Amino acid sequence: MRNHVDVGLSHQLRRAFAICKKDIRIYYLKAPVIVMGILFPTFMFAAFLIGRDLDVNFLMSNLTVVTVFFTSTAVTPIVMPWETRSKTLERLISCPVSVSTIIFGDILASFIFGIVFSLVPLIIGLNLGVKVLYPLTFLSGIVLASFCFSSLAAIFSTPPTDIPANAMMLSTLIRFPLLFISGVFIPIENLPSWGVTVASVSPLTYFTDLTIYSITGASHYHVSLDFTILAGFTIFFLWVSVKLHERNMSKRM
Repeated sequence: MRNHVDVGLSHQLRRAFAICKKDIRIYYLKAPVIVMGILFPTFMFAAFLIGRDLDVNFLMSNLTVVTVFFTSTAVTPIVMPWETRSKTLERLISCPVSVSTIIFGDILASFIFGIVFSLVPLIIGLNLGVKVLYPLTFLSGIVLASFCFSSLAAIFSTPPTDIPANAMMLSTLIRFPLLFISGVFIPIENLPSWGVTVASVSPLTYFTDLTIYSITGASHYHVSLDFTILAGFTIFFLWVSVKLHERNMSKRM
C-alpha cells in the first residue's frame, strides 16, 4: 500500500479525477443518493416553510445551506460499502493508487454533486427578487462548504461494512444534530448564549453566516473568521477520513 503513495502527485490527481468520473457515472442515480440528497431535504424544507411568513432573504440563505449540506454529503457515504460488496474495491486497491487518492476522488464526486444542486436555490432566489450583495463571497462559501461537507461525509463510510444502509444510518445520526444546532432554522442572534456556544461546533453555522452576509450584508461573525473556521473543519475532516480509511481498508478485503 505504501508503494502506491510514491507515485507522483500529478499522477495521483489524474487518478483521483478518474475515480471521481467513475463515482459520478455509477452512484449519482443510486436510490439512497436521490432520497437523502434531494427528496428528503426538499420535503423537510417545505415542512419548515409552509404556514410561516418568513423573509425571502432568510429563506434563500437557509435553502442554500440545507441544499449544499445534504447534496454534498449524499454520495461519499455509500461508495465504500457499495464497492466492498461488489468486490470492485479489491481491483481498485490493486491499482497504483493510494488510499488518500481514492478518498479524494470520492470526495470530488460528492463535491461536484453539491455544487451542481446549489444552483437550484440560487435560481429560485433570483426569481423571487433576492439580490446577492456579495456574489464572490457567496460562491466562494458554496465551494468551500461543499468540499468541507463532502470531506465530513467521507468519515461516515469509514466503518468496514459492505451494507450502504449502515453508512447512511451513521450519516443521518450525525447530520441532523449538526443541522439543528447550527442556526439554520433559528438565526444565531436569536439563540441564547449557551445556544451560540453549541452552534459554534457545527460547520454549518459558519456557512449559514456567510450566506446571510452575502445576501443582507450583516453577519454574526466576521467573514474572514467564517472562511478560516470552515477551512479548518475541511482540513480536519479530510485528515480524519484518510487516516480512518487507511486503518480500516484491510478489513474490507
